[in-house]
Amino acid sequence: MADLTLPTDLLKPVGQAVGAVSDKARETAEAFEATFLAQMMKPMFEGLSTDGPFGGGSAEQTWRSFLVDEMAKKTVAAGGIGLASSVMSEMLKMQEQSQ
Repeated sequence: MADLTLPTDLLKPVGQAVGAVSDKARETAEAFEATFLAQMMKPMFEGLSTDGPFGGGSAEQTWRSFLVDEMAKKTVAAGGIGLASSVMSEMLKMQEQSQ
């Protein structure tokens, strides 16, 4: 009887491709979560006054959106709120269904 198992050398590129798709999906899902969090955080900072002894004045107002974006990215990097995992699993399900 012939051996019908595939050599593991042939399976490595398939595994790498699946891993690359999964990594890209994770990256995209985390970017989505960071954007969502930034939009949720933005109203928290709109009413803050930038004057005072430690305020940044108009420059702080100008750069505040960048600060909020970075805070959202750091929140996602620290574990986030779990949105990225849900988004990633839905993205992978949709991709499987389209194939």
